[in-house]
Amino acid sequence: EKTHEIRVVKFSANGDVFCSGGDLSVMKEEKNDLIPDMKGGIADIVKSIRKLCKPIVIEVRGNVYAGALLLIANATHVFASDHVKFSAPEIKRGIWPFMVMAGLFRVMPKRAGLDFIMRGESISAKEALNWGLINKIVSEEKLDKEVSNLAKQLASLAPNTMKIGLEAYEKKDGMV
Repeated sequence: EKTHEIRVVKFSANGDVFCSGGDLSVMKEEKNDLIPDMKGGIADIVKSIRKLCKPIVIEVRGNVYAGALLLIANATHVFASDHVKFSAPEIKRGIWPFMVMAGLFRVMPKRAGLDFIMRGESISAKEALNWGLINKIVSEEKLDKEVSNLAKQLASLAPNTMKIGLEAYEKKDGMV
């Protein structure tokens, strides 16, 4: 396995939407227990990045919807443009966002996270920052530079120490 050579993973996207998660029509009849059995698509990506135990930096230029929040909530660093909106609209389609809920509660206060998923309304980048969903709001013009600088800084730090620390965090967190 060559993952020891990876120092930082960076996610970014261009356009009006960062990521929209999964196909909600497929999840309409999904039942779930208290602990979600995450399978397929974005869930597999999240499992992989958590198992990797490396800094995960996300640059958000476009809106974030539904299951994409799982990726955002499981990153170590998320920088977003000031115009970006975040939304968990599943409830409006009669779906409870089990996987998203598990991820949100890793970073957001419980009542804020519950309100967010129970009403399905979008929140601004400022609200996402106040609730701990993102680390920083950056102007569109400076976003790429700020994220690149952060990735370089993280990559320059002791990789084994970083991995050991993030492995300890994952064990302590105990989430699925």
